[in-house]
Amino acid sequence: MISAITRTAILYIFVTIGIRLMGKRQIGDMQPNELVVTFLISEIAAIPLQDMNQPVLSGVTSVFILVVLEISFSIIAMKSFRIRKLLNGKSVVIIKNGVIDQRSMQDVRMTVLDLVELLRGQDVFDISQVAYAILEVNGNLSVLLKSQFQNATLKDLNIKAQKEGLMLPVISDGKLIKETLVSLSTDEKNVKSILKKKNSKISEVFLKTLDRYGNYNIIKKEDKV
Repeated sequence: MISAITRTAILYIFVTIGIRLMGKRQIGDMQPNELVVTFLISEIAAIPLQDMNQPVLSGVTSVFILVVLEISFSIIAMKSFRIRKLLNGKSVVIIKNGVIDQRSMQDVRMTVLDLVELLRGQDVFDISQVAYAILEVNGNLSVLLKSQFQNATLKDLNIKAQKEGLMLPVISDGKLIKETLVSLSTDEKNVKSILKKKNSKISEVFLKTLDRYGNYNIIKKEDKV
């Protein structure tokens, strides 16, 4: 029992470190070669867990080799377009100037129903509104609507935009996040000053977000029943 727990812990740590070293993203955002390596690592790590006669070192070594290979090929792909194209493939234009490229759809084995479903995922329910649609190598569909169907921007309406920055959490569940204060070049005194205007205390706040221009949002804790 202790041996199984130890083996599981060791493999878990090494697989986690390996994935972190590769800098991988969510499964849906992975390139084909990244997805293959991730699956291989999970399969290799499972072997010593299922077969107690298999040495843990063999699994750890295989995971390490895969990580090194993935990092090496990633570096090579950054420097060579041909290698990157070979490993990851390339994006395909499915709709160009409002016209569906049926040959491209056949090349990627995409049906019309697949295209319609992907468009719905981009909140596009009328294919005639699409100017360009590009199938990315990770399977996502990038869509550019025709100009008459695009949302109007403040620039189009000649409206001056207010200064807005990235909202970061400065209070979480009644606790101050000091790292965020440093990022926003502010301090606890400023946070308390804002809360004072709202007749609140740090301990009473469930979430408070703040940007570098002083814009903020406050969500108070709910009263316990």
